[in-house]
Amino acid sequence: MSLFQSLLADHQRTLSSVEKLAPIFTDAAQLLTKTLNAGNKILLCGNGGSAADAQHIAAEIVGRFETPRAGLPAIALTTDSSILTAAGNDFGFEHIFARQVAALGQAGDVLVAYSTSGNSANVLEAARIANDKNLAVIALCGGDGGALAPMADAALVVASDNTARIQEAHAFLGHALCAAIDAAFPA
Repeated sequence: MSLFQSLLADHQRTLSSVEKLAPIFTDAAQLLTKTLNAGNKILLCGNGGSAADAQHIAAEIVGRFETPRAGLPAIALTTDSSILTAAGNDFGFEHIFARQVAALGQAGDVLVAYSTSGNSANVLEAARIANDKNLAVIALCGGDGGALAPMADAALVVASDNTARIQEAHAFLGHALCAAIDAAFPA
């Protein structure tokens, strides 16, 4: 088996395991559409590739995914370098997202928290603040969900310990959530 075939087989195994997340996915999609219908917003955070996922999904929500519709409120907490560096310098890296959740989040909003391990200190701190402020939390993580999964209202835990495979599944789940939002907000 070639490297390509081996990687593809691993990807297919991981993605097929995501099927068992359907009930949790439905809960997460309903939570997002309920939040947006109520006029609230979605905050997203993550590190590295997960930061890119957060930005990507925020762009799909604010812009559009596949169908024309009005823009909807979503903010990737990963994009403002001045806030990230000031909060990191003044309060510590573990607080870079929590400070933003504390400042921008309101009861009724949702935090979408990405962490392939489920144990990223800054994502956990953001989820803790979200819980304290009565924001719902949707976690996208891998492995056993780490410390993040129990903090979430809906935890989409990809059954893999391979970061690349988890991120590939997160891309699918993010797009599926965007499709659910599109369906709930027709043009």
